[in-house]
Amino acid sequence: MRRLFSLILLMSCTLPVWADNLDQLYKTAGWPEQRAHFTDALNAAQQRYRNSLPPAVYQALVSNSNQRFQAQAVDRRALAQLRAALPNPSPALAFFQSPLGRKIVAAELRATRKDELAKNADGLPKIQASDDRVLIIGHLAQALPAREAGAEVSLAIAGMAADSLSAMIPGLLGGGQAQGLLDGQRQRLMNQIGQDLNNTLLYVYRDLTDAELEEFATFAESNDGKAYYRAALAAIRAGLAVGQSTGELK
Repeated sequence: MRRLFSLILLMSCTLPVWADNLDQLYKTAGWPEQRAHFTDALNAAQQRYRNSLPPAVYQALVSNSNQRFQAQAVDRRALAQLRAALPNPSPALAFFQSPLGRKIVAAELRATRKDELAKNADGLPKIQASDDRVLIIGHLAQALPAREAGAEVSLAIAGMAADSLSAMIPGLLGGGQAQGLLDGQRQRLMNQIGQDLNNTLLYVYRDLTDAELEEFATFAESNDGKAYYRAALAAIRAGLAVGQSTGELK
C-alpha cells in the first residue's frame, strides 16, 4: 500500500511537469512555425486551382481545405498525438533547447519557408561533401522519418481536391478503393523523396559542422531520439489526417 501511495504521489508530481515539457517541446522544436509554413504551401496550392476549376467547385475546395487544416485544429490533433506517443518528452526537449538543437530547428524552418521553397522549385543544388560527411548524412537519413513525413505533407496538399470532390459527391470512391489508391501514392512519394534524400539533408543542414552533424545523428539514432521521431511522425499524420474525410474530423 505504501508503494502504491508513493507511486501515485510520484505520478502526481511528475505528470504535470511532463505535460508542461510536452507543450514546451512542441514550441521549441518548431511545430507551430512548420504548421504555418504548411499553411503557406496550402494557400499556394489553392491558388493554382483557381483558374482550372469551376467557381463553385473552387470555392468548395477552399472552404473545405481551410476547415480541414484550420491552424488550431491541426495543432490540437498533432499535440494530442505527440502527448500520447511520447510519455517522457524531457530528453527531446533538452536536446532541442541546446545550442545545437536550436541550430537544427532554425535550419529546418528556413528550409520550409515559402521563399526558400520558391527559390528551389526546380530542384535543390547538388551539394558537394566529404566522404565522412556523406557517411554521417547516410546515418541521419536512416534515422529521421523524412520520407514518411514528406509523403504525408505532399498527400495532404495534393489530396485537398479529392477530399472536396468526395464531399460534394459522397461515395465517389469506395473506402477500400480510396485506401488502396492512397497507400500506393504514399509509397510512390516515399520512393521519390528517398532518391534524393541525402542531398536534401546535406542542403538543409549545410551550416552544421561535421561534428554537429554527427552529434545530431547520434541523438537521432539513440533510444530517446527514436522515441521522439517515432512520436513526431505519428503527430504529423494525426495533424494532417490524410485519408480522413473532413466530416470524420468534426
